[in-house]
Amino acid sequence: MFSCVPKWKLHRFRRKRKLQSAGRSVALCGVLFAASVPTGFFSSAAYAQQDDPAKPVVVQPGAPGKPSRTLPTTTRATLPPRSQADVEFMQGMIMHHSQAVEMTALIASHTENKDLGSLGARISSSQSDEIKFMQRWLAARGEAVSMAKPGMPGMDMAREPMALMPGMLTPEQMEALRKAKGAQFDHLFLTGMIQHHGGALTMVKELFDTAGAGQDADLFNFATDADNTQRAEIKIMQTMLEKKSSEEKR
Repeated sequence: MFSCVPKWKLHRFRRKRKLQSAGRSVALCGVLFAASVPTGFFSSAAYAQQDDPAKPVVVQPGAPGKPSRTLPTTTRATLPPRSQADVEFMQGMIMHHSQAVEMTALIASHTENKDLGSLGARISSSQSDEIKFMQRWLAARGEAVSMAKPGMPGMDMAREPMALMPGMLTPEQMEALRKAKGAQFDHLFLTGMIQHHGGALTMVKELFDTAGAGQDADLFNFATDADNTQRAEIKIMQTMLEKKSSEEKR
């Protein structure tokens, strides 16, 4: 049947048939190999790092020089231990910050000093955010956000105001601030807020001086940051007072 086909075409035809046959053999071997591999061979390789990707892996880092270990998936985090001094510090600082926010709220209607306005806005924003943080910290630990203890025998909370935290302005100082305007307000605000910030530094020092207190990581970071921030703001306010004093002497 190939008598009329040139030899070179016949040779190419036979070579093509051999290559196709070899290709089918290789493919068939591949199928047979895959069929002969135990079930799960490929999946076990793909998930060698995690048996069930749907379940989270809880790893506890080991101590220095010690290996880490995998904990059961039922493991739940627990809050670090706290002292009563931690709770009282947070409750007291909420009261302390609240007065600072109240003081800054007077700026817009009592002075046109733009530098004081910028400083007050920064203090109000940062301390309002910190109040929310302290409230969340206390609530997460089942503690009241206020130091008030209603129901104490012999105490009328409406008539017996709680003692002020260190540095807080007295009712008389707050009243004087509310009545002041312009340059007088600027002076009373700056001196009053320096006093106020100084009290916060005292509270932080007392916290860290108390045995067993300030060990909670979140509280430690907050107290340290508050200390650094308020020290920096005290320097700013002292500079503003010095500038104001030098201008008045001209």
